[in-house]
Amino acid sequence: MFDDFILRALIGGLGVALIAGPFGAFVVWRRLAYFGDTLAHSALLGVALGFLLSINLTLGVIVVCQLLALLLFIGQRQRLLANDTLLGILSHGALSLGLVVLAFMPNLRIDLMAYLFGDILAIGITDLLWIYVGGGTALVGLLWLWQPLLAITIHEDLARVEGIAVQRINSLFLALIALTVAVMMKVVGLLLVTSLLIIPAATARRFAGSPEGMALLAGVFGCCAVTGGLGASYYWDTPTGPSIVVVACVIFLLSILVPAGN
Repeated sequence: MFDDFILRALIGGLGVALIAGPFGAFVVWRRLAYFGDTLAHSALLGVALGFLLSINLTLGVIVVCQLLALLLFIGQRQRLLANDTLLGILSHGALSLGLVVLAFMPNLRIDLMAYLFGDILAIGITDLLWIYVGGGTALVGLLWLWQPLLAITIHEDLARVEGIAVQRINSLFLALIALTVAVMMKVVGLLLVTSLLIIPAATARRFAGSPEGMALLAGVFGCCAVTGGLGASYYWDTPTGPSIVVVACVIFLLSILVPAGN
């Protein structure tokens, strides 16, 4: 049994890292770190609604993240507020609403720490299916959008002149990253989920010679962080999700000492 749950944790963690790598590259390029945090905070509302409606918790998180991405897209189009202000409202509003919904279920006993900081060692077969099917679907969608999304990231106005449907591509990307955050939640938790998107991608940026190379390297560094974090958690009995993020930070700091390629 011991070997089984460690193996499931490793398989799930590696899957998440490989999926997060390419998305993390765009998060770094497009400066969307705060958007990732907003989605992570809103995931608690998805958990609360999952318990309230007696539906699969991951499905509840996916639905809430998709709705929040839609609200952000509408807000950006209407230009109601600055992006960071809108994200702040959505982030703290969704997190607080999730806590309020949980308060209306006094007989419910849940381990909030597991949702906030991850519980990768409790990953089951169903969670693995969510990670590889849901995350794999998001990754396939990103590959389909790769070229137009890259063009928009480099120069949005020029992409629009070239006939790229900028608004549609952006909305699809927000939906895909929302799905990715939802499936990552089980591994590193709501409060740390953005770290697995940003840190490996930031590490890879110094060594990659192309956008595709950065996406692949980010996945590799993410896998190293997951493997190292699981090992550290096993040998020193530390919390696994935070251990993964700490190892990712150590890899990033060590990478600064290595001369970047030309």
